[in-house]
Amino acid sequence: MQLFPVYPLFDVEIVKGLGCNVWDADGNQYLDLYGGHAVISIGHSHPHYIAKVEEQLHKIGFYSNSVVNRVQENFAQRLGKVCGYDDYSLFLINSGAEANENAIKLASFHTSRRRVIAFSKAFHGRTSAAVEATDNINIKAVVNRNDIVTFVPLGDIQAVAAEIDKGDVACVIVEGIQGVGGVQIPSDDFLRQLRTLTEDKGVVLILDEIQSGYGRSGRFFAHQYSGIRPDIITVAKGIANGFPMGGMLISPMFKPVYGQLGTTFGGNHLACAAATAVLDVIEDEKLVDNAAKVGAYLLKVLRGIKGVKEVRGRGLMIGIEMEYPAKELRKRLIYDYHVFTGASGTNVIRLLPPLVLTMQQAEDFVKIFKQATESK
Repeated sequence: MQLFPVYPLFDVEIVKGLGCNVWDADGNQYLDLYGGHAVISIGHSHPHYIAKVEEQLHKIGFYSNSVVNRVQENFAQRLGKVCGYDDYSLFLINSGAEANENAIKLASFHTSRRRVIAFSKAFHGRTSAAVEATDNINIKAVVNRNDIVTFVPLGDIQAVAAEIDKGDVACVIVEGIQGVGGVQIPSDDFLRQLRTLTEDKGVVLILDEIQSGYGRSGRFFAHQYSGIRPDIITVAKGIANGFPMGGMLISPMFKPVYGQLGTTFGGNHLACAAATAVLDVIEDEKLVDNAAKVGAYLLKVLRGIKGVKEVRGRGLMIGIEMEYPAKELRKRLIYDYHVFTGASGTNVIRLLPPLVLTMQQAEDFVKIFKQATESK
């Protein structure tokens, strides 16, 4: 049996990682500024993470959600305190798509309405409702095209209001920072207007912090720059540093109903041990502050480099828009300079490094990036 080839692959086999570095099967070292799609939050092979996961494996790795799970309960309490939402409830699943899927479903249960408002260039996942709220027709099968989602321009509060006034809107879903959409940041004023509008109209506000959350933006959640409190916050990616996990932070206005939501693997003992270890490291090593500091440096110095049209982002979520297609530049960075980056659209290089990225590593990357662009 062979793998189903749905991914375009770089001809590199990564076999080891430590901090912000990874090594291929031939022993070559790379600087990892992509973290496996923003998943590696505390760095590869962090010793505290390894110890806590191994410790839990020696106890129990999995049992179903039909019994008490103190590891899960302790993680929920810890997360609430660290992120500032200790009055919210936590529902754990396995991925970001599942988090958004369940958030949309919960909003519909709560309001008894069916329509969803999302934004141009949005990406919320590939499952049924999540992919409908994703602005990419190429990843929607015919079965997904049920016309429950209306897309409006990001930042256009009047367009949102006009759609809500038509009736039957259950929720508005917006990313803290659009990642796949090119690292587009909704303004703080827009998020405040959106919060006021949805509260006034009884519409659920979902903040998708799957990529922009967990300290990446220089705040625990990117929306916290605006001072708002959404009704549901979805998380995944950096939550467990590579262990598959996702979740919803749910405001007190929702009342749980047995059987409405469910999961087999979500919130298992091993996942929660991994996620708790991530919070330990984020707090102990002050990684949110580090993301803000190192990110501010990169955002400043990258703007003056040849071929760079615009640099957008917050913290260590950065989009470098080039004046030309970025595909060959990204390949050159990997093969010639041994630096992993991501991409977004045609012209954007996307940086999503582990939050342990040092200032020295950032400075090294800037030098490499200048060389790579000047040699074009």
